[in-house]
Amino acid sequence: MSTQTLKQPALAIRFTDNPNHHLWNNHGTYWCHYTEHLPDYTKRRVRKSLGTDNLGIARVIRDTLLSKPVVWE
Repeated sequence: MSTQTLKQPALAIRFTDNPNHHLWNNHGTYWCHYTEHLPDYTKRRVRKSLGTDNLGIARVIRDTLLSKPVVWE
């Protein structure tokens, strides 16, 4: 087993049959929310506005956002 320390947070992504997972509509604007697991074994809930009222566009933005490597500072 490796004793390396995790340098960046790990992003926990659940795969479900729900195509709208991680999305929520707040008064007409879609937001993405997810949890980052940090190197110090804590976690941070992240919510980001996707800046759109279109569900299809929100899904594309969410998929792009969650596919990028997480950089923690």
